[in-house]
Parts: sequence; structure tokens; C-alpha cells
Amino acid sequence: MKTETRVLGALGLAACAAFALATSAHVSAQDKPTGEGAAADAPATVPVSVRPRPAEIMPRAPQALVMGVANTGEHLIAVGDHGEILASNDGRNWAQLAVPVRSPLTAVSFVDAKDGWVVGHDAVVLHTADGGKTWTLQNFQPELENPFLSVLAIDKDHAYAVGAYGLFYKTEDGGGTWSEVSAPVIKDAGLHLYSIRKLGNGDLFIAGEQGLLVLSTDGGKTWNKQKSPYEGTFFGAVPVGAKGALLCGLRGNAFLTSDVRGGKWQKIDTTAPTSLFGCEAVDAGTVAMVGLNGIIQLVDTATGKARNLKSPGDTPYSDVVSFKGGLVLVGESGIQHLDSLN
Repeated sequence: MKTETRVLGALGLAACAAFALATSAHVSAQDKPTGEGAAADAPATVPVSVRPRPAEIMPRAPQALVMGVANTGEHLIAVGDHGEILASNDGRNWAQLAVPVRSPLTAVSFVDAKDGWVVGHDAVVLHTADGGKTWTLQNFQPELENPFLSVLAIDKDHAYAVGAYGLFYKTEDGGGTWSEVSAPVIKDAGLHLYSIRKLGNGDLFIAGEQGLLVLSTDGGKTWNKQKSPYEGTFFGAVPVGAKGALLCGLRGNAFLTSDVRGGKWQKIDTTAPTSLFGCEAVDAGTVAMVGLNGIIQLVDTATGKARNLKSPGDTPYSDVVSFKGGLVLVGESGIQHLDSLN
């Protein structure tokens, strides 16, 4: 089977053991244009345009499905399943912000405390230049029927977004325009791209379905496929040291290297075949990994050894961020906290 997972509209994790997002029912998430009676009665061959509709303010948004979270340096920003963007100064109290779309949002990345991007379904790209107080819609293409699954903010002008079936876009003007990246090794494979990260040495690194690993050593001009230590899906990647990275993926498979270009990977003993959907650095020598059944593991990047942490819940986590000596976790049951790493 070419794709190990279908890209489902929510976590859908227990059923398919994969963290993926839906590619169908886009029209239902947005408004039809004015005069929709005529449009609704039109033949199926007549295209019906779709316009974005602002996300609703939901009082229980912090307890609903949340897909991604980031620390801007001043506060936390989390993104959710119905276009929710949430902000918090303390990790406990969250305020929902006004957002011009209600498409499911999947990932967030900030350059600094002010400038950041969020991506999601309908090939949505949102941008903020004021720390998340206001958001501008920069890209909306429901006709593509593919979601963006990861975003990487390089600087105020440059960012990348990757997603389902090889979806790969970039901006070089702060989001004024977004265009498809020319990368045959990615486009020809047509696989889901789940993570794009910048390594310590500046290399750009993509991880995805069927063990796909792609690297750019020249600032995104060219992209080359790397030898993979695993044939299954990688959902997350995090830089380690100057040239290394840690990968996490299906069935508890995680790998560590001190040099991505070298291609020698060490398998991490994760103690259980539990799929891992997100990973993030806690400090210079530790990475947190999260996934199905509320699993939380810390990896010592010097030794490659992993240990479990007691989880505040047993539902799937999709992402994690270090905060004030503990962790902020997001997933199927919303936003949860771990106060200590002991």
C-alpha cells in the first residue's frame, strides 16, 4: 500500500496508529458563496468556489483537539481542529484569538516573539507579526484537497510548509506569495511529509511517510533523499547538536544521529511499540517524545537511552513543548501539563 495512513480529519490515532489529517469534506468546513442556492443545485461538473469563514470562539477550545504548540519566547501558541489559535502566558490559562478561517490547523512555527506562521487543512497559511494578537490569511487552496502538516519559519521573509502527498511550498517575501518548491525527489514520491526542521548547521531536513528523509545542504536550492534507518513513517524530527537529529515515528520507532549527512542512525529503545507523533528538545541534551495512549518519553541524546514519564492522561498527544521546568502537551484531550520531569 503506497500510503500507510489516510490523512484523517482529527487524530484518528487509535484506529490507524498514525497521526494524519483529512483530505475530504473541505466545503463543509467553509462557506459557499452568496447565492448558494443556485450553486448547490448546479451539476457536479460545475466548480463551486469556497471562501474562508472565521473560526468560532469556543469556550472549551483548550479541552478540545489541539494539534500543535510552540513557545515564542514570550508566550505559548497552540492550534486546533476548528481553526482555533490559543495563547497563554503561564501554560494554564488560555485565550482564543480571532482567526479568519475555521479549517483544522496542524502546526505552528515562530521566528521570534513576534513573527510566526500557522498551517493547516485547505492548504491554509496564516501569519502574525505581533506575537499572535492578529492573524492574516496568506494562502487558502481548498481545491488542492491536501493539508499542510508542518511549517518552518526561517526568518521574517522565508518559511516552508510541507504536507500530504508531497505538498511543499515556500515564501521568500514574508508570505506575500507562496509557491511550490521544485524538488523532484519529493514530488515524484508523492508521500506525506510530516516534519520540516532546520538543523544546527543550517541544513534543512524533512521526514515523512515510508521512511522518507530529505536534506538540503544549500539553503533550500536543492533537495536530496537520505538513506533511512526505517521503512515506516516518521512523524517528528528535532535537531540535536550541530549536525544531528532525532526521529520519532510509527510503532515506537525512534532513531538518533550526531550527523544527518553521515547517515548512521542509532535505534532508541523506546520500551513499547507505541506510535510517537511529536518530539521536541527540552534542553541541549534531552528530547521529549509523545504519542499514543498518553505516552511521554525523555531521551538522553548523549546515550540514546529513553525513560518514561508518568502522564497526566491516557489519550494521544500530538505535540509537546518544554515550559518552566515541565512540559505542555497537546492532543486529543486538549492541552495538558506535566509540572516536573522527574
